[in-house]
Amino acid sequence: MSWGRLPTEPKVEGEITPVKRNNPPGRRFEGLNCFVTGAGRGFGQLIALALAREGGNIVVHYNTSKESAEKTAEEIRKMGCRAYTVKADITRWDEVREAVAKTWREFGPVDVLINNVGDTAPGQMSWREITEERIDRVLAVDIKGTLFMTHEIGSRMLERKSGVIVNVCSNVISTGSPRAPQYAASKYGVLGLTKSYAHAFAPWVRVNAVAPGYMETESLLSRPDWTPERRRWIVEHTPLRRIGRPEDIVPVVLFLASDDSIHMTGNVVICDGGFSMPGA
Repeated sequence: MSWGRLPTEPKVEGEITPVKRNNPPGRRFEGLNCFVTGAGRGFGQLIALALAREGGNIVVHYNTSKESAEKTAEEIRKMGCRAYTVKADITRWDEVREAVAKTWREFGPVDVLINNVGDTAPGQMSWREITEERIDRVLAVDIKGTLFMTHEIGSRMLERKSGVIVNVCSNVISTGSPRAPQYAASKYGVLGLTKSYAHAFAPWVRVNAVAPGYMETESLLSRPDWTPERRRWIVEHTPLRRIGRPEDIVPVVLFLASDDSIHMTGNVVICDGGFSMPGA
């Protein structure tokens, strides 16, 4: 019996030789169907557009931002790629099931899943402000949402013996979060899901995670505790001496989603300028 599998699960015999796509340079996702959660705006939108620039057809997922999702889809179509918008509250398994089934039926099988949606508890400035409602919200979005999406799309990928999943984690898995402990707990959960499904879906589906640090997003810049003094302190304690931008992290997501990372699964890549540099 292989590690992590039940006796009733099919056993994979012999050595597996992965099939690497022979795409032209700069077109790593040519003809692939890529599902990006929260792709209507922000970091998810940047990921979706970057995948399309390399030939990917994109499922633009949204929950509340329908108008911006449609605009993202239109930009993708202008690049000559197919685009499809789908709505779902990822904290509700029934909505995820329906959205995934609809995608398979109307758009086609998904080759790449990017679990971008997450909740950072942006309205909470201190651990002293924690409430049960805020705990439930973060854990529901980050853990349940990531699990539901991974489970529904990943199991279908496994049936086809092909697919890649990239989860968006955070460097709080190394640093913790005194501001919002539930956020750190949720991202530890995402890391656990990444490793668990990497085992469960092996050897056919690869599952990895990217863990950004501080990114100067609209959400971060609007927080009352993001003062010039705090920003200066973060920069001074970051070896690369800068705050990351979302566009700095997008190439790492694409690396994990492409054949460039063909011998990686269950990994997390921390991208925070060295802020949480681990010891030996």
